[in-house]
Amino acid sequence: MAEQIKDIMTKELVTISKDHSALEAAKIMTEKGVSSLIILAGDQPVGIVTERDFIKKICLKELQLSTVKVGEIMSKIRTSAPPDMSIEVAVQRMINNRIRRLPIIDNGKLVGIITVTDLAKHLRTILLLNGTLRYS
Repeated sequence: MAEQIKDIMTKELVTISKDHSALEAAKIMTEKGVSSLIILAGDQPVGIVTERDFIKKICLKELQLSTVKVGEIMSKIRTSAPPDMSIEVAVQRMINNRIRRLPIIDNGKLVGIITVTDLAKHLRTILLLNGTLRYS
C-alpha cells in the first residue's frame, strides 16, 4: 500500500483570520517560526499567506503592514487533498498547481498541511532507510 499524506503531514497548524492585519500575521509567523499561515474565514480555510506574499504584495509596493489585511494579500487555496491520498498523487497535485503547500481537508475540516519541507524530510527518511544516504 502506498504511503498516505496523513503519515507525513504537519498537523500543528498556525492560522489567522482574514480580517487580521499583515503586521499581526508577521508577528505570529515570527513567534511560531513558520513561513506561512492558513487564512480562515470563520472556521473555513480560504487562503495561505507566505513570506513570498509579504515581499511581493507589501514590501515591493511599500505598503504599511498595520494597514493591510491578510485577506488582501493571501493566495487563495487552489486545491486541497484528503488525508488518505497517496504521497505520490499529492506531489503530482502540487507540481500541477505550482504550489509549495497543500492543505489537507477531511470532511470539510482543515486537519493538516503538506509542505515541500515535509516532502524533503520524507525523502531523506527513505534514502536513509535504503542506505543511499548516511547521517552527517
